[in-house]
Amino acid sequence: MILRSAPASPFGRKVKIAAALLGLSVSVVEADTASPTDSLRRENPLGKIPTLILEDGTTLFDSAVIVAYLDAVAGGNRLIPAELGPRFAALRLESLADGLGDAALLQVYEGRWRAAEKREAAWVEHQAGKVERALAALEAEPPAGAITVGSIALACALGYLDLRFDGRWRGGHPRLVAWLDGFAAAVPAFEATRVKPA
Repeated sequence: MILRSAPASPFGRKVKIAAALLGLSVSVVEADTASPTDSLRRENPLGKIPTLILEDGTTLFDSAVIVAYLDAVAGGNRLIPAELGPRFAALRLESLADGLGDAALLQVYEGRWRAAEKREAAWVEHQAGKVERALAALEAEPPAGAITVGSIALACALGYLDLRFDGRWRGGHPRLVAWLDGFAAAVPAFEATRVKPA
């Protein structure tokens, strides 16, 4: 299996960590989402990462679908619980964490893709509000129990905030900081996939 991704992508990182925890081999081939000549646009019509290319050439995207596939390949009930209550708790956390990551990414893209005089402060504030509310909800009730797709997604979203926003989230969220420290200690792939700020 080939994973098209970029080192800083929280969603690609989520897939890499999931594969490591499941004991699955995935070759990572870096993708340039901005390049019209990158084969990514043929592999995924959306031109987005992460995209997983299976041995038969079939492609899967986005990270939630890819991790669900990897979990199934590994026998199921590993990162996505089979039992109804725990399953949807994990998927709900994944959705919240992915939304947090999306909102952070959109703030970065506003600065990266739009000329300074055309940037929309209200749009950035709207996305920042999503991040703040997600962090507040997670600080009030940090994840507990077994590592799931949800906790992986959250660790990657928080790691992205560390990378792109200088870890400013940490000051007001001590319970989440402690949770992330525990996750990092339990999951060596988290540190192995960390990208240092340029």
